[in-house]
Amino acid sequence: QVQLVESGGGLVQAGGSLRLSCAASGRTFSRYVMGWFRQAPGKEREFVAAITWNGARIVFAGSVKGRFTISIGNAKNTVYLQMNSLKSEDTAVYYCALDLSWNTLVDLPRRPNEFDYWGQGTQVTVSS
Repeated sequence: QVQLVESGGGLVQAGGSLRLSCAASGRTFSRYVMGWFRQAPGKEREFVAAITWNGARIVFAGSVKGRFTISIGNAKNTVYLQMNSLKSEDTAVYYCALDLSWNTLVDLPRRPNEFDYWGQGTQVTVSS
């Protein structure tokens, strides 16, 4: 079984930055996609970004492109989401997710049901 644990959330003023981390444990895996989603109160879970295990392919939601970056840690079991120029509309619970069944011939996954494992979420609140 795989466990994902997010950290790094908190309260920040608009225009500020936060870095979220997600550490995976529980089994060894080599080829995978890790993604970030977010969910604001009363809204559906929304795709934020995804990255392949080797960092070779990355995709962002249009709403965060140019402000957020995603990266894989040196240990290859950690993914980071660097969030800059934060806006009040970025306020949400942020979840990391792991896809172990991605086919390299298709686009990176963006839908929640394409991911196999989920973290418990970390709250990000941006005050205006």
